[in-house]
Formats: sequence, structure tokens, C-alpha cells
Amino acid sequence: MQPSCTPSLTVPILTIARCDRWLACQRLQDLSIPCHCTEDGCLQVEVTHPTAIAQVRSVIQQLTASRTVLVDWLEQCWHQPAASDFH
Repeated sequence: MQPSCTPSLTVPILTIARCDRWLACQRLQDLSIPCHCTEDGCLQVEVTHPTAIAQVRSVIQQLTASRTVLVDWLEQCWHQPAASDFH
């Protein structure tokens, strides 16, 4: 049984360029993560579950990391054993 009230945390995201915050906001909304850009350009994200934290991190990483870092991260993912390999 899930609790009737899920605790949430609203965090400002300032690590990305102001122009990219609108892209991040749209992508997070596509992922059903509540967020909005304030008039001063700050991106406010409401995190209500652990999966949302990983999704927010991924969206921000895609906008801030260099191509080299993203390629290295992807190659590491390819070399990880699949979950089915742990049986």
C-alpha cells in the first residue's frame, strides 16, 4: 500500500545555461516530472520519487557534458553486464 501523500522536494537547477533550461524543462515535462522556468530564468524541478532524480540527472548531463564525456559514459554502459546475466 502506498502512502496517500508522497513527499516531494523542489530544487532549483542552475548548472545549465539559461537558454538550455527551457529545453530541460520541456524534456522533464515529457517525462512527467513537474517543473517550470521562473521569470528570472531559474528552472524549478519537483522531485517526488527516486527515479525522477536519475531522470533529472540524465537530462542535465545531456545538456552540460561534453561529447567526449557522453561517448565515454555510453561505452561504459555497453560494457556493463545485462541484468539477465545475474541469474
